[in-house]
Amino acid sequence: MSTRLRDLPSVDRVLSEERIVRLIARYSRRAVTDLVRAEMAACREAIGIGGPVPALAEIAAAIERRASDRWKEWPGGVINATGVILHTNLGRAPLSRAALDAAERTSAGYNDLELDMETGKRGSRQAHLSRLVCEVTGAAAAMAVNNNASAMLVGLAAVAAGKEVIVSRGEAVEIGGGFRIPDVLGQSGATLVEVGTTNRTYTRDYANAITENTGAILSVHSSNFLVSGFTHSPDLQELVRLGAERNIPVMHDLGSGCLLDTADFGLAHEPMPQESMAAGVSLAFFSGDKLLGGPQAGIIIGNEALVSDVSSHPLARAVRIDKAGISALSATLMHYIKEEATSEIPVWRMISRTTSDIGSTADRWAESIGQGCNVVDGLSTIGGGSLPGEVINSRLVRLGSTGRTGGTDALAQRLRSGVNPVLGRIEDDSVLLDPRTVLPGQEDTLLKTVSHALNS
Repeated sequence: MSTRLRDLPSVDRVLSEERIVRLIARYSRRAVTDLVRAEMAACREAIGIGGPVPALAEIAAAIERRASDRWKEWPGGVINATGVILHTNLGRAPLSRAALDAAERTSAGYNDLELDMETGKRGSRQAHLSRLVCEVTGAAAAMAVNNNASAMLVGLAAVAAGKEVIVSRGEAVEIGGGFRIPDVLGQSGATLVEVGTTNRTYTRDYANAITENTGAILSVHSSNFLVSGFTHSPDLQELVRLGAERNIPVMHDLGSGCLLDTADFGLAHEPMPQESMAAGVSLAFFSGDKLLGGPQAGIIIGNEALVSDVSSHPLARAVRIDKAGISALSATLMHYIKEEATSEIPVWRMISRTTSDIGSTADRWAESIGQGCNVVDGLSTIGGGSLPGEVINSRLVRLGSTGRTGGTDALAQRLRSGVNPVLGRIEDDSVLLDPRTVLPGQEDTLLKTVSHALNS
C-alpha cells in the first residue's frame, strides 16, 4: 500500500494544477488548500481499503465539486412550476419589484432607520411602518417583528406572562416546522387553559374557564388544516364581547395576513386583519410573507396601550425586524394603499390570473417543447399555511418521453439539477408544469432547462 500511496500527487502538485489555480483565484489559497488536504486524506483512506490511485484530473474534479458544494451561492434560485403559490420549501412569497428595489436601496447605504430627520435625534424604526399598517388594517397601533411566531411570543409575554391564556382545544395546534401553540404559550411565561373539544367549542366554555388569573383569550385561525362535519366555534365578536364584559384582552392569531377578500377570487374567505380590528380584538398577529405577499415578518396590530406594552417588552428587541425587511414590507403595503396589489404583488397576480391566460401559456410551452408533451386540466393551490383545501383551476403541461428519459423520478431530478433548476410536480406517473407560479421573465430559461432534461 505504501508504494501505491507514493503514486499520489503531492499537495503542492495539486495546487499547481490549472483548475485548482482557478479556484484559488476565485476564493483564496488558504481555503482551497484546506479542500485539497481534505480530498487527499479521502484518497489515502480509499487506497487503504483497496481502492485505485486516482489520476490528477480526477482529484482536481473532486476538489471542484467540494468547492461548489461548500461555497455555492445559497439559497439558490429555482423556477417554481409546481402550482403551489406559497411554497414553504421555496421561500414562500416572491417580492414585488418595488419591494426588491426598496430593500436594495436601504441595504446599499446609510439611511434614516432610527433617526428623526426633523429634530436630528434618535427616532423609531417602527414609526413609518406602523402608520402604513394602520392605514391598511384600520388598527389604532401596529409594529413588526421578524416573523409571526415571534409576534405571538412577544405579544403573549407582554400581556399574559404569569397568567392563564384560554384557547379552544381545537386550536391548540401544531403547524409547519414543529411550531406548537402550547409551546409558544409556555415560552412566553403564560399557562395554557384548554376549553371545549376538538370539534366544538362555545363561548360559554371560555366564560366558564375565566378566573382571577386569566390574562387573555386567544383565538387561533386554523390556517393549515380543516375540521369539517359536526363542528362549532364562536364568532370573534362573541369572544370580544365576553372579553369586554370580564375586562380580559382578546388576541387573534390570523396566520397568513390576508388584506384582500379571497372570496372575490372564487376561494373560501380567509380571515382579514381589517375584520379583526372591526370586531374589536385587542391584539392580532399575522405574517408578512404569506398572503400579504411581502418579506418574512410578523405584524402586531391592536389598541395603542397593548401595542405599546409589546414594543417596550425586552423580547421586542430580540425579535425586531431588520432594515431590509422594513423597507420591503413598507413597499409591499404601498401596493395595497395604491390599490395595485393584484398587478404588482406576485402572489396576488398568480391568484388572479385567469385559466384561459394560463392555458395560452401552457399551449405555447407544449408547442415549444414538443416530444410528446401535452396540455391537461389541473389545479393550483395556495400553500404556505393558507386556505387549506382550496384550489384554483389551471392548465398544466404534461411532459412526455419519460420512458426514454428514465421515468418520471429521473426526469424530475434532472429538472432540479440543471444550472437553472425547475421544480414541477409528479402526478399519475407524469411530470407536470403549472405556468401559474412561473414568474415573468423565466419562461425562456424554463423551456431551455426542460428541453435539456428531456434530451439528456
